[in-house]
Amino acid sequence: MKDTVYITGHKNPDSDSICAALAYAEYKNKTGSDHYVPVRLGEINRETYFILAYFGVEAPEYIEDVRLQISDLNIDKIAPISSEITLKMAWNIMRMNNVKSIPVVDENETLNGIVSVSNVTESYMDVWDNMILGKSKVTVNNLLDTLTGQVLHMDKDRKHFYGKIYALSASPDEVNRTLEEGDIVLTGNRRESLEGAVESKVSLIIITGSGDMDEDLLEKAKENRVTVINTPYDTYTTSRLISQSVPVNYVMTKENIMYFSSDDYIGDIRNTMAETRFRSYPVVSEENKVVGTISRFHLISGKKKKVILVDHNEKGQSVKGLNEAEILEIIDHHRVADVATSTPIFFRNEPVGSTSTIVANIFFENGIRPSKKTAGLLAAAIISDTLLFKSPTSTNVDRLVLQRLAQIADIDVEEFALEMFKYGTSLAGKSPQEILKQDFKVFTYDSSKIGVSQVYTMDSETIDDLKGTIIETMEEMTEHEGFDLQLLIVTDIYKEGSELIAVGKQKDVINKAFDVQMKGNSVYIPGILSRKKQVIPPISSVINR
Repeated sequence: MKDTVYITGHKNPDSDSICAALAYAEYKNKTGSDHYVPVRLGEINRETYFILAYFGVEAPEYIEDVRLQISDLNIDKIAPISSEITLKMAWNIMRMNNVKSIPVVDENETLNGIVSVSNVTESYMDVWDNMILGKSKVTVNNLLDTLTGQVLHMDKDRKHFYGKIYALSASPDEVNRTLEEGDIVLTGNRRESLEGAVESKVSLIIITGSGDMDEDLLEKAKENRVTVINTPYDTYTTSRLISQSVPVNYVMTKENIMYFSSDDYIGDIRNTMAETRFRSYPVVSEENKVVGTISRFHLISGKKKKVILVDHNEKGQSVKGLNEAEILEIIDHHRVADVATSTPIFFRNEPVGSTSTIVANIFFENGIRPSKKTAGLLAAAIISDTLLFKSPTSTNVDRLVLQRLAQIADIDVEEFALEMFKYGTSLAGKSPQEILKQDFKVFTYDSSKIGVSQVYTMDSETIDDLKGTIIETMEEMTEHEGFDLQLLIVTDIYKEGSELIAVGKQKDVINKAFDVQMKGNSVYIPGILSRKKQVIPPISSVINR
């Protein structure tokens, strides 16, 4: 069975992050031995939406956590049982499946209770009174199933039997003095015992040893509304088995049922299991349908979710629960940060303008041609991340790879770039929160935590009307997230420069890093296009100094 491997970019993904994940999943599914699934950690931005729509590709699945869940384990898939079945049948099911408990469901297949081995054994250890069939509302069908019985006559108006249970062995006179109307009789094929039971108008006669009833006596039983069945078992065995006809709902646990959902995280349920002493626990789906049971045994598998990181290698930018996952590979073009692994992995990090450049080269180096759609995705991501080679992060490798991809995808690079940037950089109708979260990354240092957003535009004046509310929103985020500095980089693609808007107690870092003087909270710096190469390094240098 193939393992699932998730390929993910960073939080608040840009086009390179999404396209690299989609493309690398195609490559790995062509060459790898597992099932590779591209995923995303946030909403796609306008530019990425345009790219995916242009090439007819669906957005990757959204996930927020890669911690191990119950759904990732091979739990016991035993089917739940109805509350109406007998204890005998429940016991046989548990023994056949080698389990200690079974979930019980109602008519809507939702969890209704749990029956365990201890419930069954306790029912036999307790002293059963001879009114148990009535108290537990045992039906004729339950009796027939348990005793392998046959119906000689059934009173269809009687659903349950509320009388006392007697195994007849006394003289006819004693029987007549003992029995009362509505009682339940176990007896062999002895006419005097059967006749006394019928005359007493008992509710049920069980004839042991596959015995029969004379026709005249059977007619009398019909007149007196006496149900008559027989069983191949002897009287002793029948008296032992009859209590096993009790329905499960009479003994099952109904209150304070401890159960889990299939999407619960293993780390969370481990503590709950440690505080309780049940042998196993029901597991339900999102629709509250029982899907199986889980026990402590299932938690010792040591299994982890497998991930491949693209376009980042920093924990703060990655998926939640990364420490509990197994990182298989990292493909990136950023600085090497703080992601650590327990074993050696394939780590490819190159100083190029886009992760998609690296992914495309992996295709070509291995003699594999990406599909037309995937070539288009990779080309678009390179155009996006290099700002069509206006960014200082651009390299000649990016140019050569883009040229090759454009031929496969059959696109005109200049025309496509203009259309993509025009659609993707529009800020019309966006709230300050949407602008700040569009391409947001967190960077941590020994004594500082900074948040940096970057938006691209072809008309930077459109943000002027929003600047006041943007700064207010940034100050709220800074206080809530504990940032020492929060920065918004508004990059004008055609002017080839950026306005830096900063808040936080360390905002003077901007002046020192770029040798400028901010007016209020902002400053325009010509030639600034790349967050990775032109903004983060000088800020890091000042903070570390």
